[in-house]
Amino acid sequence: MSREDLLSVEGTVTNVFAGGKYSVSLKTGQTISAKISGRMRKFQISVIIGDKVTVGLSPYDVSHGLIISREKLSARGR
Repeated sequence: MSREDLLSVEGTVTNVFAGGKYSVSLKTGQTISAKISGRMRKFQISVIIGDKVTVGLSPYDVSHGLIISREKLSARGR
């Protein structure tokens, strides 16, 4: 499945698990499990609890997602 086929939704990281797994709370109130995308792993972009992220969901299984991007922080911090 290509990246264009994914449904993009906004969410907040609520928990971090071993092996690169994350628990993400979506704006709709749903909580899903997600893993970090290969491009973010390649450029060593870290994701911590409280970060706002964009998650790509497959239309076939909306209980698991792929973290595509992390919201950029302002110059002052969070």
